Amino acid sequence: MRPLPPAPRALATCVGAALAAVLALAGCGSSSGPSATATTKPPAGRTLDLSFLQDPGTGATDPDVYYAGQGIILQDNVYQGLLQYKPGTATPTVIPDLATSWTATKNNTVFTLQLRHGVEFHDGTAFTSAAVQPSFQRRLAVGQGPAYMVQGATVTTQGPYQVTITLSGPNPNFPAYLASAYGPRMMSPAGLAAHAGSDHDQTYLRTHDLGTGPYELTEARIGSAYQLEAFSKYWGPKPYFTTVNLPVITDSSSQQLQFNKGALAAILHDLPEPAVKSYLADKAADTYSLPTQNSQYFYVNPDAGFLTTAAHRTALLKAINVKQIYAEAFTGRATIADQAYPAHMMPQGDATQAIPYATGPLSSLARSLPASQKTLTIGYDSSSPDGQLIANIISAQLDQLGLNVQVQSYTTAQVYAWAPPAPSAKGAPDAVIEGGWPDAAPPYMWAHISFDPNGGLNYLHCSTPQISKLIKQGQGTGSLATFSTIGQLSVQTGCWYNLVNQNDFMVAQPWLKGISQAHVVTYPYSLDLADLYAG
Repeated sequence: MRPLPPAPRALATCVGAALAAVLALAGCGSSSGPSATATTKPPAGRTLDLSFLQDPGTGATDPDVYYAGQGIILQDNVYQGLLQYKPGTATPTVIPDLATSWTATKNNTVFTLQLRHGVEFHDGTAFTSAAVQPSFQRRLAVGQGPAYMVQGATVTTQGPYQVTITLSGPNPNFPAYLASAYGPRMMSPAGLAAHAGSDHDQTYLRTHDLGTGPYELTEARIGSAYQLEAFSKYWGPKPYFTTVNLPVITDSSSQQLQFNKGALAAILHDLPEPAVKSYLADKAADTYSLPTQNSQYFYVNPDAGFLTTAAHRTALLKAINVKQIYAEAFTGRATIADQAYPAHMMPQGDATQAIPYATGPLSSLARSLPASQKTLTIGYDSSSPDGQLIANIISAQLDQLGLNVQVQSYTTAQVYAWAPPAPSAKGAPDAVIEGGWPDAAPPYMWAHISFDPNGGLNYLHCSTPQISKLIKQGQGTGSLATFSTIGQLSVQTGCWYNLVNQNDFMVAQPWLKGISQAHVVTYPYSLDLADLYAG
């Protein structure tokens, strides 16, 4: 995964009051007569009304800039890459997209791809091999988070429909880069040249697009609304819905009200737990709990208070009752994690996370601590209602063991400011609740950003020389055994605890079909809109 600018989480909210309001609203669908979804029929036209809960921001329509969550649905449907991940399955599988096939040399330094014929960019330019190098160059020139995927890559063409990409070093993960939700997308070379301006097309791409996807961007009003229209010359099957509206509704209660009235076809992300439970009980709405690689982690600060030893950190982790967290916060939309990595990255039995629930070690430790070290602060991202709920549950658990636990919110910017390249986590709390996912499915994609001392998600700067050495070794080989060992070593540090593997919980009107088949395990909060239809 990547450092996320606005973070792919829900809106900032005061959970105490807001969740009570949401609970009251969500409950009224089934307690005050028939829900509006019971009589809602498919729209007469071919318009699909969805929404964003949090505006994805000024870079949401630019795949070389955007590096967060909710806006993936724009990238996924307006642009296409050379490869993609297969939808409709929990098994991450790289398949063709604008490239129809590919081969790699044994040392994974040279990749040759055959390109699809008959593809047209939205500006009318034909897609050929001439688009690959300008697309890569533009990503490097913009220089945002996703740029690392094409660094050291040299592109040569062999006619209009074959390219060879030569890397500066072995990288078995390169096909996963090309298929990633944040991977390099193909852009019209003519369009890039015509609209480059002084910022490598960034101004132009805030309100326009240069992609090949089934939809074109027709409206982008930051903070207000986005709209997509089906591209009439799309090379693949024509989408059922010709218009997709994505207004920004920054209040979960209002979003649910719009859905309950039938004004929204679906809510795709960030429903709080009371609403999840209400919709699960409402037979008039269809609910989906779809596999992702999104996990909720508990990060422990190795430089705080009594947590400076692995033994003390492990005592803290053992005292967390994950079954209670699951029951109170994630029933129906997650599974309890049993591996150090997010779900669907490692085979079952690898990278096992053996942290047995036991309160005795921490209770005994707490009795021996000086009063100055008995106060523990648990932080959470203020944009995440789930984070606050988890922090409150853990706080109640640890308070009973002799600690004085405080729960504190931090902005997304504060959380990411502790991670490298910051030299330390100065100002960070004793522990942090934060969710996240990898850029793509290979385990290296999580290990190098979470467990490495320079990792962009290593918020509290925990690492060991052994883990760092193995990550570098595994980068070149892709060995699952190596990454399994890395995961087990990360557990032994006591710095990381994968609490639950979250699913994408979605609620939809019963007439909206194709949702499960349109979902990609590596693309959270998104659907392939061209696979949806009314029925």
